[in-house]
Amino acid sequence: MKIYIQGTGCISPQETAVEGALLPAIRAYEGTRLSTVDPDYKQWIDIKQIRRMSRVVKMGVGAAKLSLQEAGVEMPDAIITGTAYGCLDDTGVFLTKLVNQQEEMLTPTSFIQSTHNTVGGQIALLLGCNAYNNTFVHKGFSFESALLDAIMLLRENTAQRILVGGLDEITTHSHTILSRFGLYRTGPVMNTTLLQQPANGTIAGEGAAFFTLGTTKGAHTAAEITGLRTLYKPASPAALWQEVERFLDEQEVTAAAIDLVITGRNGDTATDQGFTAMETSLFAGKPVATFKQLCGEYPTASAFALWLGNKILQTQEVPAGVLFAGTVPTRINRILICNQHQDTHHSLILLTVC
Repeated sequence: MKIYIQGTGCISPQETAVEGALLPAIRAYEGTRLSTVDPDYKQWIDIKQIRRMSRVVKMGVGAAKLSLQEAGVEMPDAIITGTAYGCLDDTGVFLTKLVNQQEEMLTPTSFIQSTHNTVGGQIALLLGCNAYNNTFVHKGFSFESALLDAIMLLRENTAQRILVGGLDEITTHSHTILSRFGLYRTGPVMNTTLLQQPANGTIAGEGAAFFTLGTTKGAHTAAEITGLRTLYKPASPAALWQEVERFLDEQEVTAAAIDLVITGRNGDTATDQGFTAMETSLFAGKPVATFKQLCGEYPTASAFALWLGNKILQTQEVPAGVLFAGTVPTRINRILICNQHQDTHHSLILLTVC
């Protein structure tokens, strides 16, 4: 059974929530953290409700609405979300009040809205959807787990159209905490030159990307999800590309048949070595695209990569700010997305043009 992407919606640090050409201009940032470009949420959410929503909830609802709108679907048969951090802003508000008010006279609102399934629940409430609703919190595999769940539901024929997405936000508190682990650069860096200046650490990011999946083609369907695989802590860079080769064999596709490879290269010398080994061995001579200079590093960044891969197949164009190496062929039929998070959570998604 084939799984098609019928509609997409993405809110990210780039201009991805507007119609028009695919990334006509890359937004440049200097620092160690990227923030989303927020569209006018009033086109999807009542203004009275917007005031009560945190940033990540608005991001998720907006991306979900965009996806359903493109697919021409009013009511999905299931809503599945993936997030590693959940609603960090509300979590920070609640914990700050907990300390400042010495655990007394606490309002429950921030605590209720800080849970990981807040976004999925809010989407369901706005749509009036009482169907299957699930949220996966699996660190760097959160979006992949949600995507796998959606694929299994479609293949079981228990749902026809599923809304699935991945989202995470970065806040001042979380950025400070994660920086202590050496995940991010210690000094400001331009995102547009991040990959050309490898060093220790990368830049933080955030975003929300949703997809309407189905077993039939829609009016805007451009890609089919052919394969999905997660790899946890590969033993070495060589072991990584050997697993990639095994994955392609299972899909009955050779490395030579891949027209574009989208990697999760993020400018961190410690995590990028696996991609270097793979690009110079298994995919030697193949064009390579990257995406984390656009959205930053976060656990569900693979959702942005899937959005980008779908748009590339749809437009048959690779923006200049996305192409990392090689020459793009005149026709792009297959894209392999290879992502990693903290060099422990690796995932592979194979897309085929419709």
